[in-house]
Amino acid sequence: MSVIEEVLGALDDPTRRALLDQLAERGTATATGLSSRLPITRQAVVQHLAVLAKAGLVSGERHGRERWFSIRTERISETARWLDGLAAKWDHRLDTIKRIAEEE
Repeated sequence: MSVIEEVLGALDDPTRRALLDQLAERGTATATGLSSRLPITRQAVVQHLAVLAKAGLVSGERHGRERWFSIRTERISETARWLDGLAAKWDHRLDTIKRIAEEE
């Protein structure tokens, strides 16, 4: 599976997107802290964080008994560049269609 497929697969779930939103807002947080704002258990948050970590979107660092999570931006940036390229290709195609339609 490619990096982009892993990232898009991880972002497919609204709970995981909510976790990323929280981490973007807070900077770092524990699974317990993240679960306090969601209608799911801490264990479910841990499972979602594992998917995000596997996709390279978050990393966790142990401090004492707690594991603190933060966003990793590299894969998000890589996926954003791919999406920008895809959008540019579609814009070019739509411009071509518009030009052809206007010529007729």
